[in-house]
Parts: sequence; structure tokens; C-alpha cells
Amino acid sequence: MDPEVFAQARLRMDQLTKPPRALGYLEEVALRLAALQGRVKPELGRGAVVVAAADHGVVAEGVSAYPQEVTRQMVLNFLRGGAAINQFALAADCAVYVLDVGVVGELPDHPGLLKRKVRPGTANLAQGPAMTREEAERALEAGREAARLALAEGATVLAAGDMGIGNTTAAAALTAALLGLPPEAVVGRG
Repeated sequence: MDPEVFAQARLRMDQLTKPPRALGYLEEVALRLAALQGRVKPELGRGAVVVAAADHGVVAEGVSAYPQEVTRQMVLNFLRGGAAINQFALAADCAVYVLDVGVVGELPDHPGLLKRKVRPGTANLAQGPAMTREEAERALEAGREAARLALAEGATVLAAGDMGIGNTTAAAALTAALLGLPPEAVVGRG
């Protein structure tokens, strides 16, 4: 980050027709983007959405209203351009990349599919660890690789998402563990 460009961008921002700091955190993001790009007036080009997809073994506990097979069906829908994320991405001029890090079964080759399967679904986290540390590290590296690919293909803004039946349970368990909170503090009905 270039501190001189950051300072120049702040001066420019303060001269715009608006009360100082009226845009709150959005102004800070714009200033950081300017400093990262090395230009006082930052530019955004085409974006990309990386959707990481995997099945979750905790589904065996009955935590979802949908069967595990829906993960694969949704991934195929993403690849066909038929999901809500595809419409949001289209409206925002973003490419969609689907990152298979653990969907059960094989998926067909597709230009928007990045096959980086760590394992075919996680283990049931209610019965023990969902993944080994090495598997988790491989999954994280796959995400970094997908981000680098999107940037290399011209993306200037990245959004990350996930798809997998049972993912809300896995996300809640991670949130509780990482924040040191009881499960009741991070989940609600449904």
C-alpha cells in the first residue's frame, strides 16, 4: 500500500461534494483501494465470484431439510447459469467460478469449474473432526488458487461464497469454535 497515494486520495475525497466522512467505512475501502492500486482515483473492473462447493457429513444428523444430493444439483445449476448467484453476478459484471473442494461424486468438465477436490465430502463433525488439518490446509490453498486465477483472468474485485447441504451447521460450528462462544450464541431457529 502506498501511503502517499492514500494521503492524496484522502485529500481528494475530502474535496468531494459531501460532508466529511459521510460515507463511513465505504470511504476507508475506497482509500485503501486507491493506495493498493497506486492511483488517487481507484478503478474497478470486472469482478469474480468464487463459490466453494462441498458436501458435509453432518447431514447424517438430520440438520438439513434437503438431502445431500442437492449440493451436486446446485453446482450443476451454477454451471448452467441458472442460480441466483449467476443473476447477481451478471448484473454486477462478475464471472462465476465454482470450486469443487469436496462434492460427493464426479462433476462434468466445464470452463467455470475448478476441480480441486480434497475429499468427497467431510466427515460428520458431530462424531469427530470433519477434516484433518492437512485437508483443511489443502482446501484453503484451493481457495487461494481460485482467487489468484480469477485475478489473473482480469478480476479486480472478488467475492467468495459457499454451497453445500449442511454448510450452515459447519459454519456455525466454526464460528462458535473460533470465537469461543457456545453454539446457542451463534445459531437461531432453523
